[in-house]
Amino acid sequence: MTVLVASLGLLLIAFVLWDAFETILLPRRIPSGLRVSRLVLGGLWNGWASIGRTISERNARENFLGLYALLSLIGLFVVWASGLIVGFASLVWSTGSNLSTLGGPVGFRTDLYMSGTTFFTLGLGDVSPNSMLARLITVAEAGTGFGFLALVLSYLPVLYQAFSRREARTTMLDEWAGSPPTAGVLLRRCFESRDPGAALSSLLRDWEVATAEILESHLSYPILAFFRSQHDNQSWLASLSAILDTCALVIAGSEKLDPFQARLTFAICRHALVDISQNLRPGRRQITPAPVPSGELKELEAWLRDAGVPFEGGADAERKLAELRSLYVPYARALSDLLLMPLPGWLPDGRARFNWETTAWAKTSRDETLVG
Repeated sequence: MTVLVASLGLLLIAFVLWDAFETILLPRRIPSGLRVSRLVLGGLWNGWASIGRTISERNARENFLGLYALLSLIGLFVVWASGLIVGFASLVWSTGSNLSTLGGPVGFRTDLYMSGTTFFTLGLGDVSPNSMLARLITVAEAGTGFGFLALVLSYLPVLYQAFSRREARTTMLDEWAGSPPTAGVLLRRCFESRDPGAALSSLLRDWEVATAEILESHLSYPILAFFRSQHDNQSWLASLSAILDTCALVIAGSEKLDPFQARLTFAICRHALVDISQNLRPGRRQITPAPVPSGELKELEAWLRDAGVPFEGGADAERKLAELRSLYVPYARALSDLLLMPLPGWLPDGRARFNWETTAWAKTSRDETLVG
């Protein structure tokens, strides 16, 4: 019996430490399988998202969903620490619970208490090991606990630095494409420049770099995908989708803009959506998206022409646009369904606005209609 308990304790310790190593230290995508972090984060999000879907007010819903990332990290740390404490307590129990106490019987509860105080390096002294083996286990647990706490403290700054870099790009897209961002507004803003091609190429080049950073950080640390933006009408997914829509329009129907940079940015953005969606939902079957309805495409063409943006429509442009959309829309929809982040349309609706034009201190009657 003691050998079995010791084996289970060692297995639990190794399982938790390996999962923490993969999650925190290993900077690459981890193959799916039985992992503590995936079970904890996935299980918590399913329940959290179910509650979030019942909240109709957008601002309140985003505030609620925004709490998930931090609380889930705390929950994961608690699960890891609990697993290590129970594992080391099982090792002490398997050696015969050779502990000295100030009074009272010695049992597994005492082993748990001893393991907890050792793991968090409290050093209270009311319980101490008697045998050499128990002392070795105590020293090993103290070192593990110290290293574990150091890893946790170093993990959070890495997450927030990656989050900050991502949100800076997302926020800057507001003055280009509105909030939520749309490809139509972005193209119109570019043609307000004296050199629309240079303005658009510069923006798409910046997003080529930004998307590469998002791809690497969100594969290494999948929890970053659940971090919400500061504004309830923005998200990293909506921004990435708007950039892809813009690239698709330039490639499919614009003869006056050089599509070279649009093709490069399209490739890395599509790469990011595919890898991130498959990493968060491995094995998920993709659906084939419907092409842009003809009426919607004609409305887009007319809107762009009125804004002074040349767009060559027609059957060829519609076919090419549908082909390009089939490369990224299924993955964007999969992430949208999972993360509860709405995808933008081609054109702004009545609720679209630039966030820099509004303030919480001077909310107008028009702004009040935007919530919900």
